[in-house]
Amino acid sequence: MIEIKLNTDELRLMSLFQSITSATARDCIVDGRMDRVIFVVNKGQMGLAIGKGGATIKQLQNVVAKKVELVEFSEDPVEFIRNMLNAEMVSDVKLSDRPDGTKQAVVTVDARKKGAVVGREGRNAEKARLLAKRYFQITNVLIVSPEQQGTGYSRVSM
Repeated sequence: MIEIKLNTDELRLMSLFQSITSATARDCIVDGRMDRVIFVVNKGQMGLAIGKGGATIKQLQNVVAKKVELVEFSEDPVEFIRNMLNAEMVSDVKLSDRPDGTKQAVVTVDARKKGAVVGREGRNAEKARLLAKRYFQITNVLIVSPEQQGTGYSRVSM
């Protein structure tokens, strides 16, 4: 497992997250570009973090005054990527080593759901890229639809 260094702001947010939600955050990323805070929660704690009807997460968003996004952690990179991109919409995730020695993930989704998986302004794709690199040294996450595979990949998140 890689070591993740957190700054005082991130540690403060994690402490706040735990006091409001009672769930354990294992990581926190303040994404200034997308004006959000991403928390990685331990497996099985998503329900606790979200709260009944989303009440807990709404309370947290009000306190931090930013959009809060949650991802359930998994030791398995494929499952972790599915968790980041809405598992129900992901058909397949394939990991591969590229000729330059880096790793990439190719995520296959239904063409009709691709926009939802990528997210507005590519937010979800960017989140997947950030976290896949942070935890598993996966430098590239491609989101493709079956029809595109004959015409080459569309690079959604570089």
